[in-house]
Amino acid sequence: MIVDVSARLPETLEDLLGPGLAGRLDALDVVSRKVMAGKMPGERRSKRRGRSVEFDDFREYVPGDDPRHIDWNACARLDRLIVKLFREEEDLSLRLIVDASASMQTGAPSKLTFAMRLAMALAYVGLVKQNRVSVAVFGRERWPGGVRALAPLRGRAGVQRVGAFLLTAAADIRASGPGPAGAPAEALRAILRGRAERGVSLLVSDFHWDEGAAPALAYLGAGVGLGGADAYALRVLSPSELDPAAEPGLSGDLRLTDVESARAAEVTVTPASVAAYRAALEADTKRLRVTSAARGVALVRVRSDAPVEEVVLGSLRRGGMLG
Repeated sequence: MIVDVSARLPETLEDLLGPGLAGRLDALDVVSRKVMAGKMPGERRSKRRGRSVEFDDFREYVPGDDPRHIDWNACARLDRLIVKLFREEEDLSLRLIVDASASMQTGAPSKLTFAMRLAMALAYVGLVKQNRVSVAVFGRERWPGGVRALAPLRGRAGVQRVGAFLLTAAADIRASGPGPAGAPAEALRAILRGRAERGVSLLVSDFHWDEGAAPALAYLGAGVGLGGADAYALRVLSPSELDPAAEPGLSGDLRLTDVESARAAEVTVTPASVAAYRAALEADTKRLRVTSAARGVALVRVRSDAPVEEVVLGSLRRGGMLG
């Protein structure tokens, strides 16, 4: 059984960023749990203490501190050297990575449609807050290196360019149909190569990869160990993947075809096999969570039919990526 999913991909900017959603996103910003050292001033107050005019705190003087920051009034009261601390304003990079392999095109709505809508919403948040936003789509062997990438952008004017980039990728996928996915780890390596700037990275995928998730997550989490990045992996699954019993006609003797490899298998779908499938899916999710955590990557699981607004304002905000 091969499902034609080409018509489910977005075709207009409104398909990506529905009416009214942008206004609800304006109050959000990308948040890093780590100490940032951005390259240019931005709208955010960073955790790194510096020399801006924004006073932050006091602490006792230690050799090497700038003597100009000594608070002589506090010194007179406390009979010891006290320095003022300040907060700098600095920017943050946001890297959005979307898996466009064939399995992502299944579901109702398709997982890829959800992933592109989510990437568009998060890109909007980052751009209007003057962060550096880059977007990459991978999972199509016919693309050079299996990747299409958009160079970092800044500012509200970049919203249209991100939308055009995602729509062009969607049109290419729609025209070519399902095809070989390539190696996810190699794609992640290519996307993240040379991206030493600190910030937040988010990978959106169903993680249905023959090679497993560990190699790709290792690249995603590589910057975490250096203290320079926050890494998130969002696993998106369709309603029928989460509950096969709810899929019409999915019972009895069936011939199922893997959209990634085109391999077919004869299966008999019974309540017992559905229960076994659910147990296997939960076990796979637990393994993925352990693998992600070991590499410093925070994992979130969502449904492809979940409203993007709900995921952005709910799951990702509670997870600390947005504030």
